[in-house]
Amino acid sequence: MTSAPGAVERDGSTHHGGAAGLVLAALGVVFGDIGTSPLYALRTVFALDGGIVGASQEDVFGVVSMIFWSVTLVVSIKYIGFILRADNDGEGGIMSLAHLTRRSVRPGGRRFALAMILGVFGGSLFFGDSLITPAISVLSAVEGLRVAAPALSDYIVPIAAVIVVVVFSVQRFGTHSVGRFFGPVMVVWFLTLGGLGLWHVVQDPEVLLALSPHHAALFVLDRPFVAFVAMGAVVLAITGAEALYADMGHFGRPPIARAWFLLVFPCLTLNYLGQAQLVMQDSHETANPFFHLAPGWAQLPLVVLATLATIIASQAVISGAFSVARQAERLGFFPRLTVRQTSESSGGQIYVPSVNWLLFAGVMILMVTFRDSERLATAYGVAVTLDLLLTTSLFSVYAVAALRWSTPKVVLFAGVFGTVELLFFSANIAKVLHGGWLPLLVACTLATVMTTWGRGRELVTTRREKLEMPLSTFLDEVATSTKILRVPGTAVFLHPNAETTPLALRENLQHNHVLHDEVVIVTTQSLNVPFVPDSERVVVDDLGNPYDHVSHVLLRYGFSQEPDIPAGLAIARDEGLDIDLDGTTYFLSRITVHQSQRPGMHPWRKRLFIALAHNAADPTDYFNLPLGRTITMGAQVKL
Repeated sequence: MTSAPGAVERDGSTHHGGAAGLVLAALGVVFGDIGTSPLYALRTVFALDGGIVGASQEDVFGVVSMIFWSVTLVVSIKYIGFILRADNDGEGGIMSLAHLTRRSVRPGGRRFALAMILGVFGGSLFFGDSLITPAISVLSAVEGLRVAAPALSDYIVPIAAVIVVVVFSVQRFGTHSVGRFFGPVMVVWFLTLGGLGLWHVVQDPEVLLALSPHHAALFVLDRPFVAFVAMGAVVLAITGAEALYADMGHFGRPPIARAWFLLVFPCLTLNYLGQAQLVMQDSHETANPFFHLAPGWAQLPLVVLATLATIIASQAVISGAFSVARQAERLGFFPRLTVRQTSESSGGQIYVPSVNWLLFAGVMILMVTFRDSERLATAYGVAVTLDLLLTTSLFSVYAVAALRWSTPKVVLFAGVFGTVELLFFSANIAKVLHGGWLPLLVACTLATVMTTWGRGRELVTTRREKLEMPLSTFLDEVATSTKILRVPGTAVFLHPNAETTPLALRENLQHNHVLHDEVVIVTTQSLNVPFVPDSERVVVDDLGNPYDHVSHVLLRYGFSQEPDIPAGLAIARDEGLDIDLDGTTYFLSRITVHQSQRPGMHPWRKRLFIALAHNAADPTDYFNLPLGRTITMGAQVKL
């Protein structure tokens, strides 16, 4: 029930609550992924190829310098400085950026198609990353038991599995409730990261010299092959950057930026420096430098805290996956999804049951299959770096089309960030054969599903419209016919446009030969903005004849809002529409799609589309219609 997008400006603020509260909640939802990278990033670097990166000062300084400047360039400058400013009325994520870009370019042109292709594949890659992050984060934390309580080593996978079950089970309570609990935990986590790192930095302040970029340059010049291999693991320090953007709709850019610069970035830097000092002091600590930062008595409590933090890391990508899935559905690339709003004050805080449990199944399969975070690390990085590259490419198109950046400025942006990310991607190519194929397979599968649904939806819409006579012709017949009986009551027919006649309306008239006293045709329109205020929600049209009691109501929603038909009609009533909502009957036109030999799609894609259509959310629930007063009338369309 979605027509072509339009444009509406949204008044008011997207986000509510005090600034400190939003910063705290953002810490609990947004930064879990990147905030738990110290658990496995440096450990993975020193485990590469049997220890090709040594514990010498040159190698350690080179690696830490690469980590610090990678985080600075990609997260602090690219994402916080540029990407998060490309918000679609407060909403973020690569799908949102793609649609924002399409609004700024000529429809039908190459850049128009390119923007959506990049957005679809980038969104698909994010889902691939969303499978690996909970598995590797939770496993890496629980593996701290090998240091703190070796006797429990055999129970690492079962303990991690129980934790994952709990994480996905609490999602229905919403990110606001989750963030309110997780926020204070993350404050303690980051202060612990910073404190542990600072303790070791104070013991050897010379390690601060590792922050100089010349150490990274010397590492690359002196040992180019080793530095290139190391980049495949250094990228683990910036995983989670894309979640900052995907989760922006939950809290907004300012709280995310404040939390990053005031707490997260300084504490991450101190912790990496502390691990560097420990490794140089004792080369045997490369096996798990993070947990050895703490004294023996504090290691078990640190495992518990790290486990809580990795639960929060999972939350970051799960919340982002919900946002990306709903954006894709609103933009016509997914079938109808059951979406539950979990906050009365923020439209971006949602729960999508189908996405939640599909992610849960995927994460559990990964954990049982790989059973070790070090093995999972080989599958990590490919999807992340490719997603970073796609975001840079898409933002460059947006900068030219919407921000009117000059060519030199765009070239500088794409050149600097694109080169860094291309190097990261190249360093991770070898991982494809060792598990990196998994997120790519997930991404390709989802991209196929999204493009198939989008194309099939276009074909079905075109062929359905051929079954529907023009609405003007139908109204003329109604006006001139003497055989139509008008019966008391109001009938609401959901229909995607105001040009053709709802099939349910035609069928009802042809078979029952009656028409309700008041007939309202309702069209919902998903716009290219996340939110539409109630004051701009409704457009009422009497269709040229105020005396035939047939009206059309357009209800406009942002792609981050749930279409609620009764609530929308209540607004229309307040604006003058003659309708009794308590006595209204709702009619749905249910289209049954059958495969045929007609051109337009390959047979296997037709079968996929039909399967997706059968599993779409019930329109009664989707549009919040009263079950006892909703009637469904069917028609068949050949695909």
